[in-house]
Amino acid sequence: MKQPLAPLLTPPIQTDFYLEDEALFEQLAAENFDYSYLTCRNLVLHDALLKRVTLQKSRLERFEASNVIFRQCDFSNLELLGASLHQVWFDQCKLTGANFAESYLRDCRFTDCVADFTSFSQTNLNVTAFETCRLTEAEFYHSRWKDLTLQHCELTRSNWSATKLAQLDFSSNQFDAIAVSQEQLKGAIVTPEQALVFARGLGLVIKL
Repeated sequence: MKQPLAPLLTPPIQTDFYLEDEALFEQLAAENFDYSYLTCRNLVLHDALLKRVTLQKSRLERFEASNVIFRQCDFSNLELLGASLHQVWFDQCKLTGANFAESYLRDCRFTDCVADFTSFSQTNLNVTAFETCRLTEAEFYHSRWKDLTLQHCELTRSNWSATKLAQLDFSSNQFDAIAVSQEQLKGAIVTPEQALVFARGLGLVIKL
């Protein structure tokens, strides 16, 4: 599997960050801002580092980000429906209930994130990695992926229905229940213990 390219940042210019329709921020370093419960359209971030920024229950319509690092941000219940993200790193972020549905992610990395109930349904995940993330009850329904890496994540009760799983490696991850589609399961890489969990999820009665 290919690994995501790291964001390429030039020396930033410390400045205020705010939500405004059609705004473009470049070469940005912003820290300790809270813009929760707001709506913004066509916001673009390029070459930016955002640290401890809070966007709880905000809505970013047609959001674009490239070469961006989000570090220790709180994006709980953030609506990012249809976003376009390229070379973006979510590091130690809170993403509980965030909605990435129908988005396009390319060269994106999620490390040490809490992403329970997060939705990646119908999302295109192209060279994307999740590392030591908590993804309990996360939605990957009908997602498309290429070079997707899952390492040491908690995937209990995550939903992968209608998503092709051939060559997707679950072996280093933890889950005691998971939803998949039988016709899409062929070729998934799992441990023997995980195979039993998949079988139970498909309704098999396992006699030991």
